[in-house]
Amino acid sequence: MSDVSKNVNVREMIAANKSTKSMNTVIEKFIPKALLIIAIISILTTVGIVLTLLFETFEFFKRVPIVEFFTGTVLKPLGENAEFGVLPLLTGTIISSTIAMLVAIPVGLMSAIYLSEYASDKVRRILKPILEILAGIPTIVYGFFALTFVTPFLRSIIPGLEPTNILSPGIVMGIMIIPMVASLSEDAMSSVPNSMREGALGLGSTKLEVTWKVVIPAAMSGIIASFVLGISRAIGETMIVAIASGSSKNFTFDITQSMQTMTAYIVEVTGGDAPAGSTLYYSLYAVAMTLFVFTLIMNLIAQYISRKFKEEY
Repeated sequence: MSDVSKNVNVREMIAANKSTKSMNTVIEKFIPKALLIIAIISILTTVGIVLTLLFETFEFFKRVPIVEFFTGTVLKPLGENAEFGVLPLLTGTIISSTIAMLVAIPVGLMSAIYLSEYASDKVRRILKPILEILAGIPTIVYGFFALTFVTPFLRSIIPGLEPTNILSPGIVMGIMIIPMVASLSEDAMSSVPNSMREGALGLGSTKLEVTWKVVIPAAMSGIIASFVLGISRAIGETMIVAIASGSSKNFTFDITQSMQTMTAYIVEVTGGDAPAGSTLYYSLYAVAMTLFVFTLIMNLIAQYISRKFKEEY
């Protein structure tokens, strides 16, 4: 090949490299800006949701005193003498969430302990995906399961149980939350270094003692965070309680009776005849704001626990 041809090829290669570098430079400058725009959209969406709730909630409290709303034990949104006490909804939400966590915490934690400390790799690869399948089941399916199977079964054991009650959806919500508690707790325990286990075993501890006295305390921040996130999930659940718990706005602590949660009330109001601008319409936003604050507090608690008790290995 002549020197002229070599010079031409070199020039072409240099030009191609410059073109490629120029394109890469444009892409490198564009990607951060695109990511920034996406992040800003996410933030603005969140701010828009909060502002919408705040403005409509303030309008509701112009018509209904805030003290009456948070201390009232009667919720009768329809009729001439409507009353808007949120305590029946708060009671139903707290009771259903408590029942759910009484089911999810022990079962989820025991499942996580088995998967992390006792199951072989082969068994873990089989059982963990099967357990997490529960998280992919639509909540409306859980609701019909609670109404058509769990409730009749419980009524055969508890004669006084009403056809719609808070016990049945609470139990089914607990079943739904088990994968969250088990998966997050198992991840926290699996992150504990094996050297800690081996050191405890070398000192004569049994497998059970290593699990309860070494692994669980070391993974406590992640375990507690999974509990708190599970509670948030239970508080925000809609379809299960809307289907299986009924719409009775009872202020009671009797789990055999029908109750209504905040999410179920929101479903009822949005699906009913609530004229825009009416007090009933604005009560939807007041309840939604209360629910938002509840879940926000739960998430903040989870983050605080994770930071405070986080272990570095």
